[in-house]
Amino acid sequence: MGPIRAETEIDAPRERIYAVLSDLSLRPSFTDHFLGEFRLTRIDASGVGAGVRFRLATPLRSPWADTAIVEVEEPLRIVERGRTGRANRIPTNTVWELAATPGSLTAVRLTHWTEPGNPLDRAAEIASGASFWQGRGWREALRRLRELVEADAPAARIAVAGGNRYATGIP
Repeated sequence: MGPIRAETEIDAPRERIYAVLSDLSLRPSFTDHFLGEFRLTRIDASGVGAGVRFRLATPLRSPWADTAIVEVEEPLRIVERGRTGRANRIPTNTVWELAATPGSLTAVRLTHWTEPGNPLDRAAEIASGASFWQGRGWREALRRLRELVEADAPAARIAVAGGNRYATGIP
């Protein structure tokens, strides 16, 4: 599927937007309309190695998916890789790019695609309308991200089960 591309401009510094995007514990605050049941894969939810598992909300099926940050170029780019579909056998890729524009705006570009190797997986993606639903979901997510960052309000975080056993939350 894909690539799905979405873009928005946010009236905020790149560093602030980068901080929200690179912290996976904040991801539900702007993607919970089409991604749900988030579970962090480690206590430190930001930076290279941070990961999250979630369920895609589509009308025909709701497969589990996961993503992990594999590459960062602060504050310009975040690359995520993961898997989805039946038995988690479909590789997924997500790239976030932040670019300064004239004035105080920051352009945020998202590119998301999957690489189904099995013809049945490809057929299931086409039949379920995954490209349409995820494209629509990512465009709405960027709109919600813009509102979240421009309001500069604290966002709700998800936590790792048992993470409260550490005095600071992070060992």
